[in-house]
This record gives sequence, C-alpha cells and structure tokens, in this order.
Amino acid sequence: MDRRKKRKIVVTAALPYANGYLHIGGVASTYLPSDIFARYCRMRGYDVVFTCATDDFGTPILINAESEGLSPEEYVRKWFIEDQKDFEKLGIFFDFFGQTSSKENIKMAQSFFTSLYKKGFIYVREVIQPYCEKCKRFLPDRYLKGTCPYCGAKDQYSDYCEVCGRVIPAGKLKNPHCAICGSKPIYKKSKHYFFKLSAFAEKLMKWLTANEKLQKEVKNYVIQWIKEGLKDWDITRDIPWGVPIPLKEAEGKVLYGWFDNHLCYITVTLLALERRGIATPEKFWNEAEIYHFIGKDIVYHHYLYMPAIRLADGRFKLPDYIPTRGYLTLYGKGMSKSRGWFISLRDFLSSFPADYLRFYLSRITPYSQTDIDFDWDDFLAKINNELVASIGNYIHRVITLINRFHDGIVPSPSNPDHLDENFKDLTLQLPYIVGDFIEKNQLDLALQKILEFSKKCNQYFQTKKPWIRNDASRNCLYFSINAVRTLAIVLAPFIPFSSQKIWHLLNLPGRVHDANWDSTAELKIAPGHKIGEPQVLFKKIDPKKIEEEKSKLKSSSSKEQSSPLKLLKTLRIGRITNVRKIDPKYLHLEITVGNKKYSSVAGLGVYYSAEDLKNKLVVVMIDLPPKRIHGVESNSMILAADTSPPTLIIPEKKVAPGTKIR
Repeated sequence: MDRRKKRKIVVTAALPYANGYLHIGGVASTYLPSDIFARYCRMRGYDVVFTCATDDFGTPILINAESEGLSPEEYVRKWFIEDQKDFEKLGIFFDFFGQTSSKENIKMAQSFFTSLYKKGFIYVREVIQPYCEKCKRFLPDRYLKGTCPYCGAKDQYSDYCEVCGRVIPAGKLKNPHCAICGSKPIYKKSKHYFFKLSAFAEKLMKWLTANEKLQKEVKNYVIQWIKEGLKDWDITRDIPWGVPIPLKEAEGKVLYGWFDNHLCYITVTLLALERRGIATPEKFWNEAEIYHFIGKDIVYHHYLYMPAIRLADGRFKLPDYIPTRGYLTLYGKGMSKSRGWFISLRDFLSSFPADYLRFYLSRITPYSQTDIDFDWDDFLAKINNELVASIGNYIHRVITLINRFHDGIVPSPSNPDHLDENFKDLTLQLPYIVGDFIEKNQLDLALQKILEFSKKCNQYFQTKKPWIRNDASRNCLYFSINAVRTLAIVLAPFIPFSSQKIWHLLNLPGRVHDANWDSTAELKIAPGHKIGEPQVLFKKIDPKKIEEEKSKLKSSSSKEQSSPLKLLKTLRIGRITNVRKIDPKYLHLEITVGNKKYSSVAGLGVYYSAEDLKNKLVVVMIDLPPKRIHGVESNSMILAADTSPPTLIIPEKKVAPGTKIR
C-alpha cells in the first residue's frame, strides 16, 4: 500500500462565535478551505478527522443573552443549531461539531489549568479591576470600552483593538466607560490568575523558526512581537459565564474565553475519534499532522497563546500547519451590518446554489493574508463563463452525444491518434497536478488547473468534431466520458453537490466522495458502460438577479466613497508620531490628524528609517475602510510621489496636523 494512505490528519476550523448568523467572510477564510482540504484528504485515503465547535463563552454572549431574556446556555444552543444548519446547507459536514460550553470541554480546560498551575506556570496577582456602580458588576472585556493605548482608536473593547490588532493588557485601556450604561467605572481590587506567557518566548521562537510549514509572512511579525517582549496573560474574568476555575479560593471566577476555546480543538477531535472507536485518541492526535485553519484576525492567539499553553502542559503536540487567509471585503470596503454593507451566508444560500458560492470563493481566495473582494459582477462572470459555459457545457455535450448516437452506451475506441493520446495523458495527469496544489493549500491554483483542463477538453471536442459519426468520434467520446469522470472527482472537494450529480449522470455506483483520488490513474469507464440521460447541471445566472442583489446594498455608501469631492475631503495634513518596523519592508505608522490618531502600514522600510519619519508632517488620506496588512490594521494612507525611490509629499511650510487639503 502507498505509504501516503497511512497518513493521519487532524483538520480543525476556527470556532464561530455563538452570537449571530455566519457570514461569507468566515466561509472564505476558514470554513470552505478547511472543508475542501478535508474532503480531498479523505479521497486520497488518508485517515482524516475534521472538527469544529461554537465558541460559547465571554462577555458578548452574556450581554446578548441578557438583552434577549435568555439564559447563556439557551442563547448559545440556539446559535449552535443555526450554525449547524448553515454549514450543512453549504455542504460542510464535520466529523464532530461541538460547543466550548460542553461538559467535555469544561473538563479539558480545567485539566489544562490544573496542570499549568501545579507546574508553576500560573500565578495569582492582585489587579485593579473596573467596576460599574450603576450596573453593580465588574467590567471585563466587552463590558468595558475606551481608547486603544497603542493606536488611539476609540470605542474599542478592553481586551483587543479591532483597528491595530493588538491585545490590550488589563488596565491599559484609555478613557474607559461601561459598555452597557456608559458610566465611568470605579476601580476595585480583585485577585486574578496569570499565565506566564513571557516564560515561553524562547520556546515559541524556536518553534516558529524551526517549522517551515508555517506561512513566512505570518511568522515574520509574530517573531517581531516576541522580540518586543511578551507579557504575562490575565486568564481570569469576574463574570458568571465561563469555565469555573477549579480552585476553592477562586470561587466565582471563570477562565478567559481565549484560554478554553482553542482547547476545544482537542476536545472535539478526541470525541470524534472515540465515536469512531479509536482506543487511544490522544495517541492519534500526537501522531497526526495537525492543521488549524484560521482567519488572520486571530493570528496572535494561535501563534502565541495556543502553542505556549500546549508547551506548558506537554500532552498534545503543536500544529504543523496554521493555514491563514485574509478578510473578504465587499466592493473594496469592509463588511458592516450597521451600514447595510454585508452578505449573510443564509441570505446568499436562499438565492443561489451552495456550489456557486463554493466555486466563486475558491476561485478568488489565495493562500495568503491578502484581503479579497466580493463583487457581484465578477461572481456573475465567473459562474456563467467558467462553471456553466466551460465545465457544465462540456459535460452536457459529451453525455448528450453518447445518448444521441450510441443510446447511452460508451463506445469502444480504435486506433487512437496523437490528439487522443495527448488528451488521455492530460486526463491522467490532472489529479496529480490538482492534488499537489491542494496539498500545498493553494486551493485557488488547484481550481485554476481544473479550469485550464476544462478549456482543453472543449478544444479537443471542437477539433475532433464527435458529432460527425466515424471512428474518430467514437474515440473522442470514449476519452471524453472518462475525462468527465476525472472532472467529477477533482471537483468533488470544491463543488460536492454538483460533483455527485455528475457521478449520477455517469451511472457510477456509490458516491463520488467515496471514490479514491488515485483511481483516476486509469480510464475507469469501460466501453459498453451505460450512462444516464443528459440533464442541465448548472444554470446561468440572470444579470437581473445580480442587479437585485446589488440594489439590496446601500448604494449611497458606495457613491459617497467614490466621488471626487468625498476623496478630497479625506486628505489632511498629519504628523507621524510613532514608527514601528514590521519587517524589512513594511513600517507601521501612527499619525495624528487634529485630535484623532490613525494607523497606516507603508512599504517604506527600505527607503526610510524610523528616525527619518518620526514627527514628520505628511499628506495623509484618512478614514479608509480598515484593512489588516501584515497583522496590523491600517485605516489611512500617506501620499508619496511615484518616483524611484518614492518621495513623500510634505507641506512647504509648517501647518497644523488636521489641516484640510484643497
């Protein structure tokens, strides 16, 4: 047996937070890539387990449950059920889909806490905790809002800045206020438990530098964070909803959600393996290749907190891969429910087949942290011109002609010519080419290779003219129907519902998803095989339908952003107040514009030093849709002349930061 078939693989997807419907951004970055990879691995014969769970704990859950008059348990259960429905409609079926609030995961988190506490990696420190006298409660995390101490972004929660991407240490939030009533908090003493993250700097650095399977651009700035110095991590919350800390003296305190949620990867995987009858699930985990699929907004937690906790405990191996992808924007702007600028997964699937979304997102999403853009017109073009006109049309023509000329019986080839032999070689090579890209997690490139093959299929068909009945036409139809089988298999991870329909049209037994990927090394459909009658696989999208979808978005937001007057209003004089090098090329700039602060990531590192730029007046474009570049949120852009090297545009005389450009 091929040794590769013995590979053990664990695939996990980042946990959706149990407080609302899934939206297509998370599908693009995390859930679809992990599902495609898991499906492929199963078809290769690997021993695969694919798991996920809802992330149930934390202050946002408590706040939302209170507002709906539900208990936290009822609230998260509701969203667990809704998420499971949406995943299944999209064709994503986990071996186990659990909840972080399950008794099994609570037990797992408490066992990790106990292990780390006994080893001296957790210690007690008295902290000054904000307390709202009006609401009569401590204000951790989402109960407290204020200004980020790093980038100056306002209206940020106390644990994490959504603008610059930095974790905010306890007590460092500026201008804090209660997120519920707006009151200024008082401060009370509280005993908290801290994890010695700082003690693992050397081990984390060694793991990052030694593991060549991790994305280099992600590792670069994670390593920079370590060099800047890791702070010990407050893992305690003074709220009633969470994993209780398993110590008598800690009664009433719970673990911070980011302590227990990634441990649920382990919990649900062990449960899936137990269901399968694996006697030693922990052994399977430690022998397997571990893949944790995430979006780039949670890099900090998965590259620092998660591995440090596992290193401290010692029972479970660290991930081999953490496939990380960027944000999905909508016409170049970040999605926002409050502005009506978003597409929910449920709404999308009520209008279009799931495979249309799977095909399009796979087509446009690279294996990088580069943000990608959803565009309805591009969606229309790729579905109609590629999926329908190229793949669907070819399959339909092959099946139609075999039924028309041969009563649905696959004809026997005779004396194949060089075109037939070349086409046969292309058909047999395709699965290995596609598989190689999937193994590298370059799913967009894998799908591109399938489309290139489909184009060659149509060219072969047109050249051979199988509608002219002769020996050449029989050869063409024989080789073409086998190419259709190969297409069904290589497309199965990407568009599973449609691939099963193709399998049914071919009148092949079982499910396409049970077919072995390597079975494409031979032409498996033999002469004399009876296929099904032709059916339309894909329907073209009516452009009117796309116009309806576009009209649902608030057009005023798009027009305002693109108008020249609006563009001019975004230009200001700003002062660069702080400069931090992210990597040799990129700099993170903090820019003061009037009484506001902005964050900008600029590729100027090879041209300017931090000393060159600090306190310099520049022309800056403000209030841009936030984008995360190399792990840092950028919401502004400084202007430079397109020279070599670039030349910053600066005011002739000293002017006040915030001055308008006209």
